[in-house]
Amino acid sequence: LTHLLYMVAACRAVAINDLLDRASERSDILHSLSTTLSHDLDSQFPPIGRVIMPRPSMCHTASLQTPIDKYQALQVSESDLLSLARSLLQAWEDPLAVLSTSANTLPHPAQSSISNKIQELQEHSKNLGDGLDILSGKMGPAAQTIASLPYRGGNDIGEDRISKLINFNFLLSCFRRDSHKIDSFLKILRCRAAKMQPEMC
Repeated sequence: LTHLLYMVAACRAVAINDLLDRASERSDILHSLSTTLSHDLDSQFPPIGRVIMPRPSMCHTASLQTPIDKYQALQVSESDLLSLARSLLQAWEDPLAVLSTSANTLPHPAQSSISNKIQELQEHSKNLGDGLDILSGKMGPAAQTIASLPYRGGNDIGEDRISKLINFNFLLSCFRRDSHKIDSFLKILRCRAAKMQPEMC
């Protein structure tokens, strides 16, 4: 019986480690893609845009209390870290759809490339969300808690060229910030699952 219980525990651990590996890889792609998109947009971003673009505190996910650095994140339980990652990811389902629609008419020389990358973001985000749903089922009720972070920005990002570029850039900058948090939380979870020392995470 002891041997059987050990085998079950080992299989469960392998399954969680494997899921965390895949989730971490996909979150890394999400963050890298959002960073590349930000660089693409910067080439045509009007100087006035940097002055009047809303601050990060205006992002629709800013109300969610998250660790401000790695040290703080290391103090948070595994279940709570996964809950935070899932909450942030789910909060982007509607805004990513807005970015995808808006990219079709974005006044930018690389419009087609940007549009394709936004669609990739949507696809990776959905796949990551599906994976985290499965993972949360293995980590207990606390991991399944999701904070409600409704997006109230509407579907219209502006009428004129400058408004469209600024609002698109702002929304993307918010996603880039959140994708970095998601990626960091999942890397810490993967590190803990592999029983690595905190300083190596």
